[in-house]
Amino acid sequence: MLSAGPTYELARATFKRAQRGLFGGKHIQFGNNNPFSKKKTRRFWLPNVQNKKLYSATLDKFLELKVTTSVLRTIDKKGGLDQYLLETRDKNLFSEKAVQLKNTILKQQEKKVSSSL
Repeated sequence: MLSAGPTYELARATFKRAQRGLFGGKHIQFGNNNPFSKKKTRRFWLPNVQNKKLYSATLDKFLELKVTTSVLRTIDKKGGLDQYLLETRDKNLFSEKAVQLKNTILKQQEKKVSSSL
């Protein structure tokens, strides 16, 4: 049975640091170092996370976010931070911060529409 919580909680589990930025579903990956001697040792790979200031046209300000490089490419492809957040489903954002930003942008757009009428 599905929980009554927000939709992003229904998505697969993400690591805690991903909740504070836009990670786009990237996770810590695990594997082995496999040198010439074939003595395997465990290791891990972290997502490529960058601190970036991204401009929100709706909010008319820069937001400092932790973003993976793959999400940066997606933001560029969609045409900006606002379009990325609005066109991506909540369950695919994988982050509470992203869902909060999306809701803030939606509220701001509603205010602009109601004030122009």
